[in-house]
Amino acid sequence: MRIKGFLVAMMAMFAMSTAATPAPTNNLSMVTGAATSQPIGHYDFCQTHREECGANRNASAVEMSVAKWALVRSVNATVNNTITPMTDKEIYGKDEVWAYPTTAGDCEDFALLKRRILIQRGISPADLLLTVVRKPDGEGHAVLTLRTSKGDFILDNLASNVKPWFDTSYSFIKRQSSYNAGRWVTIENGRDVLVGALR
Repeated sequence: MRIKGFLVAMMAMFAMSTAATPAPTNNLSMVTGAATSQPIGHYDFCQTHREECGANRNASAVEMSVAKWALVRSVNATVNNTITPMTDKEIYGKDEVWAYPTTAGDCEDFALLKRRILIQRGISPADLLLTVVRKPDGEGHAVLTLRTSKGDFILDNLASNVKPWFDTSYSFIKRQSSYNAGRWVTIENGRDVLVGALR
């Protein structure tokens, strides 16, 4: 009788522990929310590059082939190795300038250049989204999000590899809307406990 009671108690404890375990979530893609403020640097950029800040025709996530992955990795590595990291203050004497770099630039300049090259090579603007994140030390940072049918991936001037967004150490704050490059949206699961958990 004691053994039977012990087994019943163990089964009850097991049922309670499994019920308390959260169900796995599909974290391959960012969940975007409401419209939010456009970074001032991007607003200024759009004033001089209006053709790059309008509605996107195709908002479906890109299907990636082996050739497209090779292209994305090549562009990420080439830009990272070609452009010298420098602050806007060092280059322009101002705090916030978003521009296409020629020899030097800061994080958003790297992202802008990668985006432009990949659009020229055939990837839809709707799948190449400038994204604002926060580094573990609290500093703001900009990266380029590649939206694919298999999830979101990050092109970063601080990393040589293109990584799934959840395999970075960043908190994701906001990004361009896939429907309109001049609009920005919040990232609802950007501070999820799984972000950075695989590092």
